[in-house]
Amino acid sequence: MTSKASIQLVETSDTIDEDREHLLVVDMEAGEGEAEPKFSIRNLTTEQVISESGRPILKEINAEIPKGMVVGIIGPSGSGKSTLLRALNRLWEPPPRTVFMDGRDICSLDVLPSAVKLGCSSSYLLYLKVKPLHIISKPLAAIYYRGLSGRSTLDTFMILYYIFAGTVADNVRYGPLLRGKKLADNDVYKLLTLADLDSSFFNKNGRELSVGQAQRVALARTLANDPEVLLLDEPTSALDPISTQNIEDVLVKLKKNKGMTVVMVSHSIKQIQRIADLVCLLVDGEIVEVLKPNQLSHAKHPMALQFLQLSN
Repeated sequence: MTSKASIQLVETSDTIDEDREHLLVVDMEAGEGEAEPKFSIRNLTTEQVISESGRPILKEINAEIPKGMVVGIIGPSGSGKSTLLRALNRLWEPPPRTVFMDGRDICSLDVLPSAVKLGCSSSYLLYLKVKPLHIISKPLAAIYYRGLSGRSTLDTFMILYYIFAGTVADNVRYGPLLRGKKLADNDVYKLLTLADLDSSFFNKNGRELSVGQAQRVALARTLANDPEVLLLDEPTSALDPISTQNIEDVLVKLKKNKGMTVVMVSHSIKQIQRIADLVCLLVDGEIVEVLKPNQLSHAKHPMALQFLQLSN
């Protein structure tokens, strides 16, 4: 099905269920033109299943995520949101020819040329006893990449809320150091400011950070790589309302000023409504609605509608 759509589900059957026809296309505003996809997802299904029900964690996901937009992923717990996000940067390895970035199968991409394109930040916090530079060693990398680092096709390195031994500045410099570049102090200060942290954090020990502070350090560390895409899993879950608003403002500015693509999982419907251009609703491993934020009240899927009503 061809359409000027900012995100669309791909219909593979000749017969379209009338109840699901509204899911296939979300039109761009008049005059916006056609958005080129940053990611294309084709028939993505996981081999892993939910033990209680036996259903796949993700089932036949078909979607296109356009460049330069903020796309929110929402849905009940256990619906596959984080797994879908991990598939985009291969923290979970998707089957070949199911996930494409800029038209290329991500399973075919080499490590270094593509590693800087994707920045990933999660809501999990883990303190590590080694310094960031040590990640270069192959044995340690194999641990931190969950065994994926030795594979030439690894598409992105793992930037979660891993806080390494050393200072906040050491942590922020982590990504560029992997490529043999050391950020100047002034660049580190700018990144801290961008992530809503003041200059006093520069020399602060990483192990002294609160969870909320660690979230912001992880964001600064991700932005240090100047990525084309941000993949965010509950990026403000431990932040106060003021810091949350500041981070949201940063994400909107990155989209507007740099054309950055942002894909964000969030349980906050209001947050998604504030900053997202498009919203994907997942229920039981399937995309059941694709809407603009101001159209969420028009969701037709019963479970999606119930989720939205209870979340407001």
